Amino acid sequence: MKKITLLLAALVLSATHSYAQIKVTKIKNKDKDHYIATVIGYPVTGVYSYVNQIEPITILNPDGTGIMQNEDLVKENIIWGIECTESGVPVFKEGFNSASYSFWYKKSDTAKSKSEDENEWILQSFSIHHDKMKMFISGERVKEYIE
Repeated sequence: MKKITLLLAALVLSATHSYAQIKVTKIKNKDKDHYIATVIGYPVTGVYSYVNQIEPITILNPDGTGIMQNEDLVKENIIWGIECTESGVPVFKEGFNSASYSFWYKKSDTAKSKSEDENEWILQSFSIHHDKMKMFISGERVKEYIE
């Protein structure tokens, strides 16, 4: 009986420890607080591009950094995250065969910013289409994934 109790306690502690490793960042946009994380249960990190095009791209790194390339092919370093609750649970709307999230990012080259507006957090849509096994940023940049 003691072995079962010990095993159960170890299982609970390891589950709590792995759940606690989700890094939640508090951001402020127009005097409203939001929370973002880079882990939502799907492989969101990677390279996103327009369909049948090599550039422009968006690169999302696991540590919350990345690169956003505009249509003029200028690459800018970004900090990004998917909106979640304060405890790290992703906030999303479930569709028929999809889920929609709020994707937040801002340029991380603050020394190059010309105005305060350029250092603001920018909100874009992020959607996962389960039947197509694809993820979209703003409905344009796409990445295929494997479950």
